[in-house]
Amino acid sequence: MGRGRAKAKQTKVARELKYSTGSLDPDRLKAELAGAPVSTPSAVEEDDDFVDPYADDEDDER
Repeated sequence: MGRGRAKAKQTKVARELKYSTGSLDPDRLKAELAGAPVSTPSAVEEDDDFVDPYADDEDDER
């Protein structure tokens, strides 16, 4: 006993997922199902100024 609240929440989430329209990108879905690499816009841009202090740099060893 005591599963009522948890089950109700699961049911609510399941209904939201089932009936929500959401944003569907058919081209991206086709590419994903075909196994093609999908390019997604990255929220984090790569920082070229970052220096990894633990990276093996060949110039430092010479």
